[in-house]
Amino acid sequence: MRHAKSIRADLLFKRMYTNVDSRVVQSLLDFRANNPPQRLITDGIPWEYLSVGEGENTILLLHGMAGSYDIWWQQIEALRDRFRMISVTYPAVDTLEDLRQGIMAILAAEDVNQLNIVGTSLGGYLAQYLIAQDPNRFHRAVFANTFPLNNHIARKTRGAEILLRTIPGRLFRAAMRWNTNNRLFPASGRSELLKAYLNEGIYRGLTKAVFLTRYRCLIEKFAPIKPGAQSIPVLIIEADNDPLIGPALRDHLKTYYPEAQICTFHNAGHFPYLNLPAQYTQSLLRFLLSGQ
Repeated sequence: MRHAKSIRADLLFKRMYTNVDSRVVQSLLDFRANNPPQRLITDGIPWEYLSVGEGENTILLLHGMAGSYDIWWQQIEALRDRFRMISVTYPAVDTLEDLRQGIMAILAAEDVNQLNIVGTSLGGYLAQYLIAQDPNRFHRAVFANTFPLNNHIARKTRGAEILLRTIPGRLFRAAMRWNTNNRLFPASGRSELLKAYLNEGIYRGLTKAVFLTRYRCLIEKFAPIKPGAQSIPVLIIEADNDPLIGPALRDHLKTYYPEAQICTFHNAGHFPYLNLPAQYTQSLLRFLLSGQ
């Protein structure tokens, strides 16, 4: 007999994805069934990640605040015949260095020394940190829907950590649903997939404790490579209506990396890799293959 928890998860999934194209839903289900996460414990911290693909070149995929390893499934399926793909899920660690140590352990376990890096939102900030610590390890970098070192986010969200620590879990989940349904969903062109994935994630693993650790990483300061001094090609992906990364932060990122190529999606919101997967993947492919 199936476990009650598994049955509840199936019912929740069906309810969340009712309005999503059935072919897309099936592709996500098949991906999860065929690609369960691998597990690695480093410094006592359990990490989940996926390593698949046949190519000689590796792409490391870094998700944002609300993601996990499978949020990239459409890009992984499209590119796994050309690249080795490594996608991670961040555990509840609250410094960029803790994240780096875990990712380095995964790369060591997978015998990966040189690679490309694609990071979105928090993952884009983390990607900049990784490159700053070890710039010679990376061939090419994609910073998507993200920001450079700044004071704006910490000022704008002052008091957020105290609030997150004190509110009950049900209010946290309600706030996350409100943000998805009223900000992220409309900006995405009203993508039902985006709404379903993010709302499912609130019950699937994005606890208040996990979100809080990711927030601490989001506002952590570090010494990045000096503006214009990066030695690797950079692609900046942005959306002109991103509700989380406003014009000032988008301009700041482009100023910080003046040699970067720019790909701007129109009315695509904060998650174009979910709601415009084919166009997003083509942008990645053109950039990553341009140096070959």
